[in-house]
Amino acid sequence: MNRAPTRSEPGKNAAPDHGAAATPAALPALRVHAVHHAFARESVLDGIDFELRAGEIVALVGPSGCGKTTLLNLCAGLLHPDAGTIDDGFATRACMFQQPRLLPWKSTLDNVALVLAARGVARGESEHRAREIGLRLGLAHGDFGKFPHQLSGGMQSRVALARALVIDPELLLLDEPFSALDIGLREEMYRLLLGHLAERRVGVLMITHDLGEAVRLSHRVLVMAAKPGRIVSRRAFDEAPAQRDDAWIHASTARLLARPEVRASFGLPPSIGASALLPAAPADCAPQPAIIADGAPVIPFERRAPRC
Repeated sequence: MNRAPTRSEPGKNAAPDHGAAATPAALPALRVHAVHHAFARESVLDGIDFELRAGEIVALVGPSGCGKTTLLNLCAGLLHPDAGTIDDGFATRACMFQQPRLLPWKSTLDNVALVLAARGVARGESEHRAREIGLRLGLAHGDFGKFPHQLSGGMQSRVALARALVIDPELLLLDEPFSALDIGLREEMYRLLLGHLAERRVGVLMITHDLGEAVRLSHRVLVMAAKPGRIVSRRAFDEAPAQRDDAWIHASTARLLARPEVRASFGLPPSIGASALLPAAPADCAPQPAIIADGAPVIPFERRAPRC
């Protein structure tokens, strides 16, 4: 089926095609145009516009209550917009939520294979595929016979991710799936997810309130503000997620957080330069001498403000 040419975001250049051999017009895409949604008389989303192509990871970031999860549910087809259009050109989609949502009476293997069984895949084939993806995501052979209450939170997250990926979806919808994990487990889950996506042209729409996580994983960050939910800032990155180190992530997050519209969306005060935090020294104040340690000057704690 012929697809319409890819529509660029307003005021932005088209996002780079991250290693794709095909032209953007030939790739499946999720197109959200002028979407408005309300609950009762309260407007939750207004004028939402963006596009997600195969092979892209797009992060929707914003404070609690800005409509991120509502937008994800609209894209998943669980809700229908009051106005605007959502054109989903992906053939298959899967969701992973903040809570693993595993069935407590089923084993790890059966939880992962659940969707395959629902699609009529033969038991032997579904179990084989479930084991294969589970092992790739760090599950051990002994874990497949365990029930959810016998698994740690990190292992439950692996099972939930395996369940989402076992159907090999073209579109993956993530609703803050790693927010409950500690930093070490989060980094491991990031690595496992990016490793899987590197081998497939999957479109990923990720919901998060963590700017650092968005910068760590996504090709584009869309920052939302609340009342009503709307996109107030768009930022694209040229560096592939797998090539970003901690220094790049921290610097890029700081630059994004310095934007006035981003700070306002999170209710933060205007950004103030570090030099403005220190009082100016009177002309007749003599600064304290620095202490020399191992050949390098060390400014004493007391020198944050000059002593007269």
